[in-house]
Amino acid sequence: MIRQILQNLANKEKALRQSFGHDIVDPEERKRSEWHVNWLDHGVLRKRWHNFAEFAPGAYRSNHPNHKRFEVYADMGIKTVLNLRGVAKQPHYLFEVESCEKLGMTLVTAHMAARSAPRVERLVHLIECFEAIDRPFLIHCKSGADRTGLAAAIYLMMFEGKSLDEARKQLSFKFLHIRRTKTGILDHFLDVYAERIAQSPIAIDEWIKTEYDPKALTESFAEKQANLKFWQGWR
Repeated sequence: MIRQILQNLANKEKALRQSFGHDIVDPEERKRSEWHVNWLDHGVLRKRWHNFAEFAPGAYRSNHPNHKRFEVYADMGIKTVLNLRGVAKQPHYLFEVESCEKLGMTLVTAHMAARSAPRVERLVHLIECFEAIDRPFLIHCKSGADRTGLAAAIYLMMFEGKSLDEARKQLSFKFLHIRRTKTGILDHFLDVYAERIAQSPIAIDEWIKTEYDPKALTESFAEKQANLKFWQGWR
């Protein structure tokens, strides 16, 4: 009963999010779009909390910036913005396109998910983006905690030669990533890779392209979560 009520509320919130805010050109609609970003997309929280860090030379991470922050990053010399939220006719994306065009920054999109197993094709596309984009660059998702953390970890292993143990620090509470939630599936992705390289060495990109199985990852994560709940209940 409670689960159904919560799901209904979530559906109503989603419908509200998608009901307006698709136009930033018309003055009145632009005001509504700004309200949408600040309150429905939680942009008001990101005005002071930036979750910003340089995780490798010329490679930065953050939550979704507003225009003033994009101006600061452009002044820092950042050339490329890698958006992990995907292309959407929603205010957060429309304002980002506008900001990057005004500031001469290149906007690149690689859609990632925070609460489900990463798709092979999306990970491959992310890697291709890393190989092609101009540096310095900024990666961001919404909060800069989960999708951004995994992307940064992959970058460190592929392009900076960092170990898995060092790279996985990008998925940490320091950036407000919480392992014991649905976003823990991203940690599990790295855990499964760790089990694989314990058998024999294989680069993260080669593993993704030739061996990684999102369905198997989803199933093993669900089993792991169920076991965790069982032992918590036992205690």
